[in-house]
Amino acid sequence: MRMLHTMLRIGDLEKSLQFYQEVLGMKLLRKHDYPEFEFSLAYLGYGDETETTVLELTHNWGTESYDLGNAYGHIAIGVDDVYKTCDKIKELGGNVVREAGPMQGGDTVIAFVEDPDGYKIELLEDF
Repeated sequence: MRMLHTMLRIGDLEKSLQFYQEVLGMKLLRKHDYPEFEFSLAYLGYGDETETTVLELTHNWGTESYDLGNAYGHIAIGVDDVYKTCDKIKELGGNVVREAGPMQGGDTVIAFVEDPDGYKIELLEDF
């Protein structure tokens, strides 16, 4: 067994695709529209779906936003240098909501960014 994907419901597919591709550097692996049911699915990731876990974005046409609730936590992405990654994300117009630095009670360097729908993405230095 292996984990296949994480799904997020998003309000603006184009804005989300731009963020995940241009700001976080993911590759659009596949996208399909279902006009008869008024939704679209897009799968993005850093590698082939047969070998890595990917992100599924679900856009229900006509829905512009969702209540994120308080149960959802975040997606985590490993990076070489959290400080440089945050600088690049800010240059590209991304929203860093917790600047790079050691995690509370530890020395692992982390940061948090937010996607266009308000979902949190944790950046961790690869170890």
